[in-house]
Amino acid sequence: MIIRPMHTAKDSSLSSNDNVSTDSRTEFWRDPAVNYVESRRACNSRACYKPHSHPTFSIGAVDAGGSTFTGATSGPCSLRPGMMVFIPGGCVHACNPLPDQSWSYQMLHLDAGWLSALVAEMSNLSGGFISESEIRLVDKDVVYRRFCELNNLLFSTASNEDKNAALIEFIGDCDCGENMVETFPAVSPCASLAVKSVIDALQQTERQPWGLTELANLSGLSRYQLIRAVRVATGMTPHSYQLNVRINQARSWLQSGHEITDIAYRLGFADQSHFQRVFKAHTGVTPGCYRA
Repeated sequence: MIIRPMHTAKDSSLSSNDNVSTDSRTEFWRDPAVNYVESRRACNSRACYKPHSHPTFSIGAVDAGGSTFTGATSGPCSLRPGMMVFIPGGCVHACNPLPDQSWSYQMLHLDAGWLSALVAEMSNLSGGFISESEIRLVDKDVVYRRFCELNNLLFSTASNEDKNAALIEFIGDCDCGENMVETFPAVSPCASLAVKSVIDALQQTERQPWGLTELANLSGLSRYQLIRAVRVATGMTPHSYQLNVRINQARSWLQSGHEITDIAYRLGFADQSHFQRVFKAHTGVTPGCYRA
């Protein structure tokens, strides 16, 4: 099968002196006609991620090397090749290579609304593919192989109808409730109304970033209480959660063709270089590489 990636980017975190393969690359597949799915493949990467979340339902697979997965409420857990992670939208997590090592992985992002509608129409769906309450780590060879076949098809020159059919079939056949290694609760069930009001406020990206004192006044909590409560509820501090929300908005605007300087300004970053540093810390690539 001919693979035609939408973009290939050299991993700038590797130097010529690193004792690993120099064939380090990241490639994305996106298509406006199939705008409810995005795929990424990373080969021999050492890029590390801050704890973050996505608005999408995300599926990850380890192809080579070892990595460590952490969720907001528990962890860490070691992943080896062939293992997969199923992550509901909004779940805080991070997955990073072992110290001084590289790894290869695949990541598929599905629009949460599209996926929910699809699962709802599958009245005879047997399996537990989707969960809104927990992250699932799965070790099942047949699921991993089917996932690799699906991703190869997405990166190929096959028609959008074939890609869509393969995606729907994978979801319908997949049961990530079997062969689970571990589960991570998505969010603390004890989040108060005050914390929820802060989280709602932090979703407002087109205003200057919220200061901690502002958020404390909004919630009626002290700054210390607020930091602790938001961390318990989301796995992040208010500042980290706010950055994550803005990076997710940046991803959407980059896909729509917005200029990087405009995005940095609209999201309240100090300058373009600040935006680029934060974006790469959350996504593993620069905004320019992601948009290409």
